[in-house]
Amino acid sequence: MSSILDMDASTLAEKIKKREITSLEATETFIQHLKRINSTINCLVQERFTEAIEEAKTCDQLVAEGKVTGRLFGVPISMKESFDVSGMSTTGGLQHRQKLKSTKDAEAVSRLKQEGAIILGKTNTPTLCFCQESVNKLYGRTNNPWDVSRTAGGSSGGEGALMAVGGAAVGLGSDIGGSIRFPAHFNGVVGFKSGEYQVSQDGHFPFVEDPYQVAMLGMGAIAKSVRDAQLINDIIAERPPVTLSLEEIEKFELIIPEPHPAYPMSAETTDLLKEIRTYFEQKQKVIGEEYPSSFTHLALMWQLIESVDGGQSIADLAFEGRKSSPVREYIKEVTSGKAELHRYLSWAVIGASIFKPNEKQHKQLSSDVKQAKEEIKSFLHNRILIIPVYHTATLPHGKLYSEIFSIRKTFRQYLPYIALPNVLGLPSLTVPVGEDQMGLPISVQLVSLVGNENALFHFGQKLTDRFRGYVRCTAHD
Repeated sequence: MSSILDMDASTLAEKIKKREITSLEATETFIQHLKRINSTINCLVQERFTEAIEEAKTCDQLVAEGKVTGRLFGVPISMKESFDVSGMSTTGGLQHRQKLKSTKDAEAVSRLKQEGAIILGKTNTPTLCFCQESVNKLYGRTNNPWDVSRTAGGSSGGEGALMAVGGAAVGLGSDIGGSIRFPAHFNGVVGFKSGEYQVSQDGHFPFVEDPYQVAMLGMGAIAKSVRDAQLINDIIAERPPVTLSLEEIEKFELIIPEPHPAYPMSAETTDLLKEIRTYFEQKQKVIGEEYPSSFTHLALMWQLIESVDGGQSIADLAFEGRKSSPVREYIKEVTSGKAELHRYLSWAVIGASIFKPNEKQHKQLSSDVKQAKEEIKSFLHNRILIIPVYHTATLPHGKLYSEIFSIRKTFRQYLPYIALPNVLGLPSLTVPVGEDQMGLPISVQLVSLVGNENALFHFGQKLTDRFRGYVRCTAHD
């Protein structure tokens, strides 16, 4: 059983194809494991176990008939709640949406199903995916399996926690502000955020319409291996990554700067970056102490983009068109705990209204984003930037939220590394490389231009071969 839980999707697909493991055996193993651990972790919020078992039986019959088709044939996977799955609800953590059933699959889900994947269920998110800690009024809070008193991150926090305990072979997440990378980093799993316009958001909720936000949104795997992250991207990407030969990839320069002096960084993360730099210097050209000139402005740019409509679109979804006040909702929640929305969402909407850019700021933002994107094209030409995800490993519940949504605007200190791939529309691969003194996972992210995805996967694999990589959390077995 533990062997199946440890397997990535690529391994499991191969074993099912060779009849070394049946799809039913794998599916039932994951289901029993999820039933055992979910009351503690609260990662899975909707299940389709009965349907998954029947689909696995069908797959096994097709295997017996020699009719295996698809790169994920018979492989059980998990899905972030924000993706439509036919017959399931896409609630965004809102109570008034829990009876709404999707009639079709999201585009990314459809592509995974076409490759033979079996969906076990959906995983938790913050309300409307609008913050970086996975808690909402409908499903409650997801806990980090390495320490349940700490956050699993968000908004794909349920996916990160589920993958950390081996609850499925691979999962799918989305990221507009670290929503894949936070959970990957905090839970010690692999995560890949696609670059701008690479993966369709059709069937993803909330649907993003502002052009700047559309460019920031990326989707990809939350996984146990780099090769699975690459496989999922190959399946769901609208355009396949540029084919690069090994010789071309090995000529890439690596930029591994010291943590920026203006921002906090744990000693363990700093030390790991030094080890990574030393490791790569043996074979690659490594450049240190270099950041794009826009780096110190990226966190504010991200905040302005996220606040472009003052949070009105999120408020409209949250209140379903009914007139209501986020301020009143927030006060009601903190005083009585009986508000319709979790206080994290109300406070975030209040913050978005405060940061809504005026006409002059919006014009300046447009100019700044354009200039930063032009600069990054030359900065990352045939280069990969290796930087932290966050300044520390996972934090106690509530602490991450207070750092990002504080009235003291501390997001400027803590979000530059997260904001860089979003604001600039870049693909980013997150891989676990070590642990802090308490044994909590620490990751780094590899960032480059759209088109260089295969180079990211190449060097990400090297890191996982040399450093920590994915290690399944067995504390709740």
